[in-house]
Amino acid sequence: MAVQLKQALSVGTYIISQRFKGRKRFPLVLMLEPLFRCNLACSGCGKIQHPTDILARNLTPEECFKAVEECGAPVVSIPGGEPLLHPQIDEIVKGLVERKKFVYLCTNAILLEKSLHKFEPSPYFCFSVHLDGLREHHDKCVDRPGVFDKAIAGIKAAKAKGFRVTTNTTVFEGTDPKEMQEFFDFLETLGTDGMMISPGYSYEWAPDQENFLKREQTKALFQKILTPWKLGQKKWNFNHNPLFLDFLVGDKDYECTPWGSPSYSVLGWQKPCYLLNEGHYKTFDELMEKTEWENYGQASGNPKCADCMVHCGYEPSAAVDALNPANMGRALGSVIGA
Repeated sequence: MAVQLKQALSVGTYIISQRFKGRKRFPLVLMLEPLFRCNLACSGCGKIQHPTDILARNLTPEECFKAVEECGAPVVSIPGGEPLLHPQIDEIVKGLVERKKFVYLCTNAILLEKSLHKFEPSPYFCFSVHLDGLREHHDKCVDRPGVFDKAIAGIKAAKAKGFRVTTNTTVFEGTDPKEMQEFFDFLETLGTDGMMISPGYSYEWAPDQENFLKREQTKALFQKILTPWKLGQKKWNFNHNPLFLDFLVGDKDYECTPWGSPSYSVLGWQKPCYLLNEGHYKTFDELMEKTEWENYGQASGNPKCADCMVHCGYEPSAAVDALNPANMGRALGSVIGA
């Protein structure tokens, strides 16, 4: 089983309640960034490009809880930076779990094994380990040898202690579909709780701007990568709504819902989404009410959005579509493993 039944029911109930309230725009996943510091300098990420004074800052647990309560989303993703560098990350996670939020702590896993004592296994908590491929490819992506092996050791240690663990993979231009399929086969041997994949996104501050995928490239590449899964030849355990995977290969066409995964950090609520750096608001209500949402997404004609197919904008679209009666059977496959 990939997506937990408990999580699927909670998210589905939340979507229905928002519709009954007449809300057209509502968040599903809060991307909570308690710091931007990291112990890696990956070329495809721009977080550590922030000024030194910004990199030195942390959100307090109280600021995190306030943001979560303001937003109300049932799922909280904690990226960074590297969250395990935060001196109070255990307090933050504990407080979110107590609030019955489904928490995904995103980590490069360098510090995972030595940090496990800070946390307690829970159906509401999951480590999401960033892995972009097998050893040589991943270490090249993060620009440091040995990181892959540390990550695998951390995954095994976390699973041995009863934690839920998923993996998170970014697919860039030039990826070899066969190597990615071999990577998925390897991940299956680890007994993790699902894999998450997304095309490389054109993050504005990333040092490497040469290897981000265009929209048609994305569809063609994911068609090749996912063919064995689509044909039933592989039972890869994806922690995704399958409608989102249908979107990646071009079988579904969605509009972006950038409000579905709002981002909150030491700078405030980022406008309009995690990928575009167009300023920040102090409150969630300001983000929702003052952002001119019609200026974003492929249909808007905004060139910055033209090639984006990233999970933070389109997985919420797929989640809402999953409640369409015609799609319920397909979406249910991610819960029962069909």
